[in-house]
Amino acid sequence: MVTFLPARPGRLADVPAFERTIGGAESNVACALAAAGHRAKWVSRVGADGFGDHLVEAIGSYGVDVRAVRRDPVRPTGIYFRTADDRAADGHEVLYYRAGSAASAMSPATVPYRDLRGARILHLSGITAALSGDCLALMRDLVSRRPGRPLVSFDVNYRPGLWRDAAGPSVLLELARGADVVFVGEDEAEAAWGVRGAAAVRAALPEPGVVVVKRGSAGATAYARSVQGGSPGAESAPAPRVDVVAPVGAGDAFAAGFLSATLRGLPVRDRIRHGHLMAAAVLTVPGDLTRPPARAHADRLVALDDTGWGRLRLGPGWTGDDQEVRTP
Repeated sequence: MVTFLPARPGRLADVPAFERTIGGAESNVACALAAAGHRAKWVSRVGADGFGDHLVEAIGSYGVDVRAVRRDPVRPTGIYFRTADDRAADGHEVLYYRAGSAASAMSPATVPYRDLRGARILHLSGITAALSGDCLALMRDLVSRRPGRPLVSFDVNYRPGLWRDAAGPSVLLELARGADVVFVGEDEAEAAWGVRGAAAVRAALPEPGVVVVKRGSAGATAYARSVQGGSPGAESAPAPRVDVVAPVGAGDAFAAGFLSATLRGLPVRDRIRHGHLMAAAVLTVPGDLTRPPARAHADRLVALDDTGWGRLRLGPGWTGDDQEVRTP
């Protein structure tokens, strides 16, 4: 979607102007992965309008392959407005204008599976499943197990306001169980499924090979099944301290960092740390996207011992190799 960010904090009714930018869970991940040096493709539908032009051009400018994006001649590109504060904050407002949008018309018929051939990872979001019955049918088709299926990554992204009925939580659980890698916040797992704690989340999702439970500033825990098929072990890594500029987009950035490290075959703990660093890059800018740290820079930080990692404090501009990373 095209995103409109407020010029200043306050109620939407009081904000006089907005800055146009881009937003969307899957496209955010694609942009971050491409900016980190991976080949990424965004498969979607946008309207044959100026906002659609903007999305395709802006996402393509990150190095993302946008050739599989379809233009809908009838339906418009979705847009949304939000307030400047955190989604969890009192008074936070988000207004979506995407009913009947081009993206809501995605389905197994309008998104050919051939567009996904050759991918090592297919990243999906629970938000897409909430857009329409056709979108849900597409999601169910994509998580179905078939020969040659890429590794399926699924970010639960539970948004109660997007679901028109009470079926949302059960649908998200169904989709998550069909994925290979699942990202879910500890708070959203409790809200959606009534499970509390990382171990309980893993017990509710025994099928995926990897389940990553995010705990905000407290860090994240990943449960990964061993290659030999034995009992899944847990790896945890605290999040570094961050001087937060805006708290939006961090979840998508975390997923991108974790998947980037997965593509590189790094250990699970390092995947979590790379997720934290990618999230920290976004947390220190106003929007959903930013330049990630250079790979060598991130690798040096990830390689710190537990004491050094625990002393990290990241602020605006830290992603540059010439920037000082503060420790107490």
